[in-house]
Amino acid sequence: MRVTDLLSADHILLDLASPSRKALLQTLAAEAARRLGRDEQEVLAALQARERLGTTALGRGVALPHARLPGEDPPLMIFARLQRPVDFEARDEEPVDLVFAVLWPESQPEGFLPALSELCRPLRDPLFLQKLRRAGTAEDVSALLRQGGAAAEE
Repeated sequence: MRVTDLLSADHILLDLASPSRKALLQTLAAEAARRLGRDEQEVLAALQARERLGTTALGRGVALPHARLPGEDPPLMIFARLQRPVDFEARDEEPVDLVFAVLWPESQPEGFLPALSELCRPLRDPLFLQKLRRAGTAEDVSALLRQGGAAAEE
């Protein structure tokens, strides 16, 4: 399974209003907790712990907050395109407007880093990022990500 297969249209949040990185992580944790049937504070604590190690901003307005969670839950990815970019302390100092939150079960350690790597490949392409920013619907974003993931494998 490709990591982009985890991102169906119902896991895509377009034009999300979030005033800060902290508020954004709280929103993503709440969404993830609801989908996984887990405690919101547990998910938020995992995302915040990873963020304390160093920003998960990749540059070019993209962030990849991620964490591993105990248990057997399936991997989960949520994409959010923000109404207004927020400061994520990116190395390139660009605020973030495209966010991929990835939560991975600790019981499947072998798949975590390859999944993040697979996700990051198409995000290096400025044209791909432009398409994500212009996509009209969640279905359009999902299709772009599937295409981008497939192209990155070639």
